[in-house]
Amino acid sequence: VLDISSAFYRKLYNDQQPRKLILGINPGRFGAGATGIPFTDSKRLEEHCGLSIDNRLHELSSVFVYEVVDACGGAKAFYEQIYINSVCPLGFVKPGKKGHEINYNYYDSAALTKAVLPFILASLQQQLAFGIDTTKVFCLGTGKNYQFLQQLNAKHHLFEQLVPLEHPRYVMQYKLKQKDDYIQKYVEALFG
Repeated sequence: VLDISSAFYRKLYNDQQPRKLILGINPGRFGAGATGIPFTDSKRLEEHCGLSIDNRLHELSSVFVYEVVDACGGAKAFYEQIYINSVCPLGFVKPGKKGHEINYNYYDSAALTKAVLPFILASLQQQLAFGIDTTKVFCLGTGKNYQFLQQLNAKHHLFEQLVPLEHPRYVMQYKLKQKDDYIQKYVEALFG
């Protein structure tokens, strides 16, 4: 994972250009948990970024994100202007049915949120030091992720404006018939 994520960042971020920031929740086990690249599963990594990893995992959120990437002119054009990560760049799982792991969000437990808060803040501050444009930051998720970021921002003044966008998984799971409308909403928010 370290080798492929390093290749991705060298290929698409090897410059000094400031970028807009998109923050998801935390890595999912089939996307960033497997590739080290937020909202990028192995299939999209190969098809859109020209890099391959030795697994064939599918993440629903990645499908939506790369449709947005395509609508913005492709991976090179998109990543020249956008940096995507997560509020909490640590991935969590919990036992699910029949012993299978399921994703677990940093905000699903007050104890977990409290435990990772110092790491979240330090990680965000480190990323902002990359030269991120903090005038308008985009939050994936209009509920708990957005509420958490609002509270964090009110206390630490990290961003001038925080813009919520519906989470890609929500769109793909519950609003699939309106997916094109959400893609357009993303494009307009990010580049309008």
